[in-house]
Amino acid sequence: MLPASRLRIDPNKILYLVTIIEHGSLKSAAKALGLSQPALSTSMSRLEEELGMRVLERGPSGVVPTPAGEVLYCHARLIRDEIGLAARALMNAQGGNPGVIRVGALPSLASSILPIALTRWREMFRERELQVVEVPQIDLLTGLLRREFDFVFGFTECYDLENGLRQRVLFRDKLFVIARVGHPLASERDLKWELLVTYPWVCPTAKRSHVILDAALKTAKVASPEHMTVRGSVTLLKSLVVNSDHLAVLPAHAVREELQEGRMACLDVVDPALDRNIAVFSREGYVFDNPSRELISLVGSVGQELCSRDRTAVAVETVPAV
Repeated sequence: MLPASRLRIDPNKILYLVTIIEHGSLKSAAKALGLSQPALSTSMSRLEEELGMRVLERGPSGVVPTPAGEVLYCHARLIRDEIGLAARALMNAQGGNPGVIRVGALPSLASSILPIALTRWREMFRERELQVVEVPQIDLLTGLLRREFDFVFGFTECYDLENGLRQRVLFRDKLFVIARVGHPLASERDLKWELLVTYPWVCPTAKRSHVILDAALKTAKVASPEHMTVRGSVTLLKSLVVNSDHLAVLPAHAVREELQEGRMACLDVVDPALDRNIAVFSREGYVFDNPSRELISLVGSVGQELCSRDRTAVAVETVPAV
């Protein structure tokens, strides 16, 4: 193995390596690259000679990266993505078609506000390709920094990952503690966290607990619920709440249908920690094109509309009967 100071990495060869690893075979990669298989094989052999280490294991079922190949692949993939982003930015700057818009969003937004905004947006931009991925807050911001997204819709609190990012608040969102109709706490007033955490809870991410709930409990100096279930989507979360005594924290707009149909109720919990600002996040220096600006504007206006309406409706429902 050569010393790091003497390593000379050919950019073309490591980009070829990315294609080989992702296709799983030299034959498929050569076809995708428009090269002959022998030429591609020779290129990889030369790469290994230049590095002084093996980066691919060749076998009857295809090729797989060695540990060194995995390390090189991670960096080479980022280089390839950066080249693609540079091409998109140049096309955008010259008025060309920048291609697909890649957007990330919180699961609670993707189940309610985004569908309405996207429907209105699509009426204006029928031909523009759009990809929307719903992931938890921390994955939105790290994905944005890794350039997996062009911009994301998330909340402004709880994470200090703003270096290299900029944000603009779109609307104020309020979260509610959600339970099934007929839940033992449904008729109680001014509920406290000490009582709420004695019930089982469910959160809408498959990776970690609900950060808003964690922040509220930390402020109240109350321990986390003993029984916490994580679900991979808001849909699964709502199903568990409707059919059990589990509690959850969600914005009212994410459970509007269930509230209107009398299958869910918002418990009477007053806590400023349940308020959050929803913002659009982007990397510093990123330039929005017109379709992107319109999408952001629509998400903001729909969010303001639904949150204002839902806040009023829930307030009326939770007023004790005289």
